[in-house]
Amino acid sequence: MKRRHDWRPALLAYMQAVAPIPFQWGRHDCALFAAGAVEAMTGEDFAAPYRGRYTTLLGGLRVLRRDGFADQAALTASLFEEIAPALAGVGDIAVVPEGDVIALGVVQGPRIYVVGPDVTGIGTVDLLRASRAFRVPHTD
Repeated sequence: MKRRHDWRPALLAYMQAVAPIPFQWGRHDCALFAAGAVEAMTGEDFAAPYRGRYTTLLGGLRVLRRDGFADQAALTASLFEEIAPALAGVGDIAVVPEGDVIALGVVQGPRIYVVGPDVTGIGTVDLLRASRAFRVPHTD
């Protein structure tokens, strides 16, 4: 799975399209938001098997665990190279701790785009909050 040559405008179009969509587990949550960004950049939706299969955080974790993943970060780690968060670039995926759980977000320079139950539209957090990051490879 590699970024297409037009990944930057595709990522921007994706962000603009999903910005008004309200948060909803299993439809538009942090993991599916990040996976959608990857799909916009690569044309491949690694979260397709999970979309619409859960309606709560615990339900989502249950579905992932049936497939052998502890959480959404473990699924992401199975697909992409893990890098130091400080090395993450635009379009890479970041893991952001949120209390007892984690959230996935999309790196945008020194900030990470995130969605969540307490976020209206797309929010941002500082890249320094990331505990892990994953490189979405380029075609070069």
